Amino acid sequence: MTIRDIQKIAEEHGLLLTDEMKFNEMGIDFKVGFATDKDEKQWVLRIPRRNDLGGQIEKEKRILELVKKHLSIQVPDWQIATPALVAYPLLKDKPALTFDAITYEVTWNMNQESLNYVPSLAKTLLELHRIGEKEVEESGLKVMVPGDLRSEIADRLQLVKSELGISTELETRYRKWLDNDGLWPDFTGFIHGDLYAGHVLTSWEGVVSGIIDWSTAHVSDISQDFSGHVTVFGEDSLKALITEYEKQGGKVWDKLYEQTLERAAAAPLAYGFFAVETQDETHIQGAKAQLGVGL
Repeated sequence: MTIRDIQKIAEEHGLLLTDEMKFNEMGIDFKVGFATDKDEKQWVLRIPRRNDLGGQIEKEKRILELVKKHLSIQVPDWQIATPALVAYPLLKDKPALTFDAITYEVTWNMNQESLNYVPSLAKTLLELHRIGEKEVEESGLKVMVPGDLRSEIADRLQLVKSELGISTELETRYRKWLDNDGLWPDFTGFIHGDLYAGHVLTSWEGVVSGIIDWSTAHVSDISQDFSGHVTVFGEDSLKALITEYEKQGGKVWDKLYEQTLERAAAAPLAYGFFAVETQDETHIQGAKAQLGVGL
């Protein structure tokens, strides 16, 4: 899609964009663009990479309408949401970290030593996880109960193993995880589902001000919203986040920490499932590498 194509779609929705645009190619489902309108207001553009994302766009729009009623932070305000283009005003802060699309170099947009990040993230998680199941159902979103959690992983493991393959080491770890009754929660909550520092907006001082990329939000195991944190900040910071979350009133169980580590270790399985779903050769090869296939 050319810049002129984007301008034409935006114009049909009353948004007049200048030629001043830049793009980030890192997104899996969407190419992300940054544009300026005729009044010099900045906008974020999401351009679908495939033709089959219309349903996902509609679902994420419903998610955003739900979460903005409950969160004290910013979420994207989609003013254009079509199968060809999504556009919303740029939120006030940058993600805690960003990746260079070519070099994969990490840039931190917050002070990594900040003592504000963990408490403010815990507050946001608490607000998110408390969104009621009834409202989620009324929004037409997926609701999982505790009895669904292990079967979901078992089904994904079987599918990924048959379609892509998996190393013996990883399969052994995942099956041991599935068999460990003590790790699994007896409750579920509304989660973002793909929460890590690249999707969390903060001030330089580390105060969480927004969350982006909501396409995977649903009711499930809340440990998934902690797993992206441990991957970036490490196990000590994960312990601090869980402690702060509980202190602020968050519902936990005694193995949330251990369950979160297993969720983080299952990232290759999640990527493998995504690759099988999309049948994108780049993702298939990337997933096979993470799954230890052919090594």
